[in-house]
Amino acid sequence: QVRLTESGGGSVESGGSLRLSCATAASEYTDNFYCMGWFRQAPGKEREGLASIDIHGRITYAGALKGRFTIAQDNAKNTLYLQLSSLKPEDTAMYYCALRWHLGSDLLNHRTYNYWGQGTQVTVSS
Repeated sequence: QVRLTESGGGSVESGGSLRLSCATAASEYTDNFYCMGWFRQAPGKEREGLASIDIHGRITYAGALKGRFTIAQDNAKNTLYLQLSSLKPEDTAMYYCALRWHLGSDLLNHRTYNYWGQGTQVTVSS
């Protein structure tokens, strides 16, 4: 069993920054092949993949977001991060971290992930 807990969301003005964290419970975190990702979902929209990182540190970003968002992981702390910069009102959404126990393709497809956190809200005002 895996538990993911996001934090760090909040309300910021356009152009601001936030750092989201995702704490991962359980010893399985570093002992298996895994991929972790950040996703977001705005009201009425489909869940969108933002960035992923795997056990080897290989990173994939959604093309439209590269340069504004940065994913990182601290294996010693079992924590995943997403640095959000130059935020825009259209970035307003619930942000989720997720984990799957395999590598492979479709790294930003939310349907391929097995475990999810409860989400943290990011609101950007103009």
